[in-house]
Amino acid sequence: MFTGIIEQVGEVEKLKDTGALTVFEIASGIFNDIELGDSISVNGTCLTVTEIKEGSFTVEMVNETKRITSLGTTGEGDKVNLERALTLSARLGGHIVSGHVDGTGEITDVSYDGEAMVMRIKVPGNLMKYMSKKGSAAIDGISLTLFDVDGESSEIILNLIPETQDRTTLSGKRQGDLVNIEADMLMKHVAHLLEAGVGNV
Repeated sequence: MFTGIIEQVGEVEKLKDTGALTVFEIASGIFNDIELGDSISVNGTCLTVTEIKEGSFTVEMVNETKRITSLGTTGEGDKVNLERALTLSARLGGHIVSGHVDGTGEITDVSYDGEAMVMRIKVPGNLMKYMSKKGSAAIDGISLTLFDVDGESSEIILNLIPETQDRTTLSGKRQGDLVNIEADMLMKHVAHLLEAGVGNV
């Protein structure tokens, strides 16, 4: 489990795609307490640590994850948002994030309103039912409030404060870029119960 509060931006130092598996070696300056088997959120995708070196760690991605997320377009030298798994003693500063990406969205527009970076993202139709104005979603692993929701165009609108711009990779995103989307977990559970029929639960 994660909070969606990014701890640092890492860099993909090496990438090897065997066709059956993709291996990332990621430089991480402050993660000096990770162990083999730990879960790390990489751009919002929960991946398992398989090797640790001084200043870097290695994770592996299976083909299904490659198909579902935007990590299939990530290359050597690219920056990625990183967060270690939540501990029970930590403050929950964002919202509950599983690291199980529901799909990808396409950035349709980037503009500025004062110091806020305003970003519009086209969301897959099957995820729009989880998007509510002032609700939450994880975008590339970042816990964000949905400033507005445009049901007609199937878009969400984000207002990114300077802190988010400085501490994550979103400030480098442009129109046409893909981002990972994880819908709010509570919204998904409520929708599931309603679809199943409350009387049948």
